[in-house]
Amino acid sequence: MSSETLSRRGFIVALMLLSHTLQALPAEQPEKVSFDQFIKKSAVPREVMDQWLRGDNLYQFDPELGYVLSNYLPAWGIDHSATISTVQPNGARTSFMYAGRKSRINTYGDSFTECQQVSDGETWQEYLAAHLGEPIRNFGVGGYGVYQAYRRMIREEKTDHGAEYLILYDCCDDSTRSLLRYRRATFYQRWDEHGSRMFHGNFWAHVEMDLETGRFVEKENPLPTKKSLYHMTEPHWMVEHLKDDLALQLALYSFGTIRDLDREKISKLAARLDFPFDWSQEESALRFQAGALLNRYSQRATLFILDKASAFARENGKKLLVVLNMTADITEMNQRGTRDDQEVVDYLGKEKFDYFDMNEVHLRDFRKSNLSYREYIKPYLVDGGHYSPQGNHFFAYSIKDKVVEWLDPKPIPYQQPDAQKISFEGYLHGGGYH
Repeated sequence: MSSETLSRRGFIVALMLLSHTLQALPAEQPEKVSFDQFIKKSAVPREVMDQWLRGDNLYQFDPELGYVLSNYLPAWGIDHSATISTVQPNGARTSFMYAGRKSRINTYGDSFTECQQVSDGETWQEYLAAHLGEPIRNFGVGGYGVYQAYRRMIREEKTDHGAEYLILYDCCDDSTRSLLRYRRATFYQRWDEHGSRMFHGNFWAHVEMDLETGRFVEKENPLPTKKSLYHMTEPHWMVEHLKDDLALQLALYSFGTIRDLDREKISKLAARLDFPFDWSQEESALRFQAGALLNRYSQRATLFILDKASAFARENGKKLLVVLNMTADITEMNQRGTRDDQEVVDYLGKEKFDYFDMNEVHLRDFRKSNLSYREYIKPYLVDGGHYSPQGNHFFAYSIKDKVVEWLDPKPIPYQQPDAQKISFEGYLHGGGYH
């Protein structure tokens, strides 16, 4: 592996961890501190915790997953507008299209699934539901990793609002989020001004590697009650419970935020992942290697989670569709044909998963545009963050053919005339769609 490749991968991993959460880096980076010092400073101010638990925030506490959606009106939409974000009693984001009907499609994932920065009726699920003539439920939650989305999926699918068809969305740095015990540590320095209004990224259920066996293990939320959350205000408790979080350590080191790595544990992790970590390099090269090792660790964790999601769907008579989006650098794909999530892409093909790759759609569309990538993607995003209404519409109609092909029977608009007439008559009289 060349130093050029390592540097590019390390840089991309670091960017992906920060993008979609932060709009810009500060002009001057703070002086590097030790990992322990950084963790101590990441302790939550008690007044922030008090206010978050009183409510009136975008997120509310959840004992398993750290947090779930709440009702809120964040001012982060197009043209500096506020967006109406509300939640139904079952925890899904509010939907309107065919809302009184039983859904056969439930969607799980992060902020690109939740559709942050647009109002309830502007999500890709709503655009697609309107076209297909049937509801699509949105259980996405901003900030979730692949594992947290999977845990939300198995929880919801055991209820009476479970569905036959499941979409699991892997976006951005979701693979790394799966590994983090406390994601807030990766961004708290630059989000202090938001205080409790946008508080999230607290401790949650996650996965990590057991260095003794080389196997991934599932870990439960160590702070499963509101009272226990106050441990996050205690610097020494935070150090004790995060000092061996290797994913967090690698992320912070690759950012250039901390000055040290646990050489013994990182070397053992690298060996388990067949990664040639060269400690003789200068700091800049070590940072790039840390980003590349974190990327491999993250991708392997995703393979573990995908196997579990596939098994869950199979054992419960459900069908799973995996969606990839913003998991690759489109300019890198265009120039060199390489991508950081290649191991996941290869695995999905090898194991014959149903999957949809929006990265490839954007790449084809970008190549036709004669624009720089920044100019090309701008209309699809709100201030460089999440999909705008236009972006969600583009995504909905990009995935449409895959979803129609996947569903059996087909949605009413895509049925053969005789079957379509029967289905439509049943629909008009309050029956099902098929």
